[in-house]
Amino acid sequence: MKVLLDENVAFRLRPLIVGHDVYTVAYMSWNGLRNGQLLARAGAAGFDALVTTDGNIERQQNPSTLPLAVVVLDAPGNDLSDLAPLVPALLTVLAALAPRAIRHVP
Repeated sequence: MKVLLDENVAFRLRPLIVGHDVYTVAYMSWNGLRNGQLLARAGAAGFDALVTTDGNIERQQNPSTLPLAVVVLDAPGNDLSDLAPLVPALLTVLAALAPRAIRHVP
């Protein structure tokens, strides 16, 4: 699965997401794009999922019109120490992720 880490996700999480092709917004030079623009660009570039910590994204986007799936990491912060414990659950979600779905990883 081709996965994009939102700019609010610690880039050091990337190597922990094993078995997937993981890129960051910074690597793609997409910093500063709004959610709608970012989702459209990521979908057009062949990404299957966006991983973010932005819990408001599902209030801002209609899942039926998304060009890719979104996974929201429900963590107390954006640091690697907050996100790394969620990786096993994230990998489970990614393995069964449906297109255009919005899933939370608690």
